[in-house]
Amino acid sequence: MTDTFYLKYATRFMACVVTLFFMNSSLARNHIDTQRPDAPALSAYGKYAVGVKTLHFTFTDHVDVLQLLEIKDKPLELPRKDRQLVVELWYPADHEGIEDIPPENRVLNAYLRDGKTQVELFGNAVRDAIAVNSDTPFPLVIVSHGYPGNRYLLAHLAENIASKGYIVASIDHTDSTYRTKAAFASTLYNRPIDQILVLDQIEKLSHDENSFLNGNVDTRNTAIVGYSMGGYGAVVNAGATLSEAAIKSPVAPPFELLKIYQKQSQRGVDSRIKTVIAFAPWGMNYGVFTADTMAEVKVPILFVAGSQDDVSGYENGVKAMWKSAVHVDRALLTYENANHNAGAVMPAPEEAFFFDKDLGINVSEHYIDAVWDNTRMNNIAQHFATAWLAKYLKSQDTSEYLDLVPSSNDGVWALDDEGNSRAQHTYWKGFKNRTAKGLKFEVLQAK
Repeated sequence: MTDTFYLKYATRFMACVVTLFFMNSSLARNHIDTQRPDAPALSAYGKYAVGVKTLHFTFTDHVDVLQLLEIKDKPLELPRKDRQLVVELWYPADHEGIEDIPPENRVLNAYLRDGKTQVELFGNAVRDAIAVNSDTPFPLVIVSHGYPGNRYLLAHLAENIASKGYIVASIDHTDSTYRTKAAFASTLYNRPIDQILVLDQIEKLSHDENSFLNGNVDTRNTAIVGYSMGGYGAVVNAGATLSEAAIKSPVAPPFELLKIYQKQSQRGVDSRIKTVIAFAPWGMNYGVFTADTMAEVKVPILFVAGSQDDVSGYENGVKAMWKSAVHVDRALLTYENANHNAGAVMPAPEEAFFFDKDLGINVSEHYIDAVWDNTRMNNIAQHFATAWLAKYLKSQDTSEYLDLVPSSNDGVWALDDEGNSRAQHTYWKGFKNRTAKGLKFEVLQAK
C-alpha cells in the first residue's frame, strides 16, 4: 500500500477523532445534580420543581473589623460601615412550563477557588421560576460556606433540599469568598452574625406583600447548614460559646471583640433555629471551643466529618464536639478516610484542573478528596440531610433512616424473596445491597 493510502485514511481517522472530541466537549457540563446508581434513597430529588434567585442585602451600622485591624489603640467608638451580602435563594417552583425553559436558565455562574476563573454549573433549578403557592409555608434552611468559599459551594445540597419543600438561602460571606477573601478575624466575628442577619431579612420578606416569599416561608422553623467556618458559625448560633483562648487568639479581631460570643448563655439561642447540620465545623482542635463551651449547645445537631480531616480535626475536632454537646440529641456521620471536604463540597468543575502558582496547588484540590468521589459523598449527605431536616423542621418520623447500626460495614442484608426484612436484617435503610460501606452513623442522646 502506498503512502497516499495511509495519508488518506489517517486524515479521515483524525477528522473523526477531532469531531468526537468537540462533540464530547460540547456535551460536557459541570453538573451539581448527579444521582449515582448507588445513591441512597432519600438523595433523590423531591416532588417540587426548583427555582433560584439572587438577592442582594445591605446591612447598615456594622462593625468594620478590617479597619479595626489597622488601629493600634482601642477607639472610643468602633468604626462602622454597611455590610453587603449576596444570597442565592433556591425554592419550590411550579412544574408547569418548566420543561420548556431553555438550558441557559439552568446555569449558575460561579467563580473557582482562584477567584479569577468563572465557570458554569448546571443543575435542576430554573432561574426566576414561578414559586409554588402553598397553603403551608416552607421551612427555611440557611447555608453557610467555608473560608474561603462562595454561595455555590454546597449548591448540590441546596437545590436538592429545595425540591423537598424548603426555602434555601445560601450566603456569600463578604471578606470570606474566593474574590473577597480578607483577614480571618473578619470571618471569626462576622460568620455567626451573617447567618442571623440573613434569617432576619428573610423573615422581613415573608411579611412583605411585594415579595414572592410573602407567606411562603416559615422562619420559625429554620435550620442552619454550615461547612467548615460556616459550621463554626452554625455551632455558635446553636448556643456554643467561645473559650477565653479564642478571644485572645492572635488571629482573633482586636480589643476582645469576640466576647459577644461568650455571652451566648445569657442571650440564649434564637428560638427560630430548630436544628443545625455542621459539616467539618472548625474550632475545637484549636481550642476555640472546649467541652464546657460545647455543652452550651441547645439545639439538635447533625455533625458530618471525614475521619482524616486535617483542618478541623476528627478525634480532637468534630468528634469531640459531637461528644461534648451533652444537652441535646446529636448524631455524627463519618466518611471513613475522607478529609476536610467530606460530604459538603460539590464536584470539582472541569476547569478547576490546573495548577495555580499563586495558590501553590492544583485548583481541583480545593474540591476533591483523595479517597472518596465527590458525587458519592454528596448523595450520601443529601440522604441524611433529608432525613434530619424532615425530623426537626417538619416533625416527620424518619427514625428508620437514622436508627442504624453504627458502622455501615456491620450491617447485614437479609431480605426474603418478597423483599421483606428477616430478623437478622440490619442493613442501613435506604441503601442498596453492597452500597453502605465505609461509613459510620453514631447517635448520642441528651443528658
